Amino acid sequence: MAMVSMSFSLPNLNLRRVNRYSGMAFASVNKETSTTVGVRVTEGEGNLPKVVLTSPHGSEAEIYLFGGCLTSWKVPNGKDLLFVRPDAVFNKKKPISGGVPHCFPQFGPGAIQQHGFARNLDWSVVDSDNVDGNPVVTLLLKDGPYSRSMWDFGFQALYKVILNSESISTELTITNTDNKPFSFTSALHTYFSASVTGASVKGLKGCKTLDKELDPTNPVEGKEERDVVIFPGFVDRVYLDAPSELQLDNGLGDVITIKNTNWSDTVLWNPHLQMEACYKDFVCVENAQIGNVQLEPQQSWTAKQHLSID
Repeated sequence: MAMVSMSFSLPNLNLRRVNRYSGMAFASVNKETSTTVGVRVTEGEGNLPKVVLTSPHGSEAEIYLFGGCLTSWKVPNGKDLLFVRPDAVFNKKKPISGGVPHCFPQFGPGAIQQHGFARNLDWSVVDSDNVDGNPVVTLLLKDGPYSRSMWDFGFQALYKVILNSESISTELTITNTDNKPFSFTSALHTYFSASVTGASVKGLKGCKTLDKELDPTNPVEGKEERDVVIFPGFVDRVYLDAPSELQLDNGLGDVITIKNTNWSDTVLWNPHLQMEACYKDFVCVENAQIGNVQLEPQQSWTAKQHLSID
């Protein structure tokens, strides 16, 4: 399979500690580096490198290479529609808590660490572009000793992020680069800024539900009968075969349309008093693939998410 070609170089990067996952390798930067118009690599919290996307319309997004985690999406009025928890750390000792963390190759608890390892590894920049003024960046994650120590398969994950004036799109492609089949589950664990008492989600009526409130290991099956789903307390609920379009009213004056392609399920989560310091300020509406995806050697799976404000 052909490797992704790099369309730019990073001559000004001052490398300190290096992690290698592709032809480009870096784990921290000392100065800002421009790549394509509207795309730059700079130093973020904890001296971790981040990619900043800037639209000429005034929107902006930030993606940390550690975890490939989208941590900020600001629309032209300056509002950040994503949420990073106040207990988030940027020291690589744990995943970044907030934004849009990756869950791969396992969603939730299971045979390996909670939510898999993709949010605990450095991704690398392999491509950037600017299409009609919209900045685009593509990140790469490949298997290595750490991933193989718990999940012994060769894989490639490509994550493309496209920023528009009032929307942001992501495209995740998982490819089996091994000589044997594997299966995985995945999700984008998206934290939205919200007033939890005013937040609501439309579009889930009729879905089969798995409610984990009482016992996460033995969820209660049910069916969503409500036109509008709210967050009255602790919520941890999977919606199977969810629609490809939902509307989130964040309770702060914004309605966010959440569209997806090939993410089969939706998860709603708010920890309530388990995170007393911040639960009132966010809700999670997650595009997910709860059932196993089976990939034969050289096969790929792609899922897209499109977030926009009305």
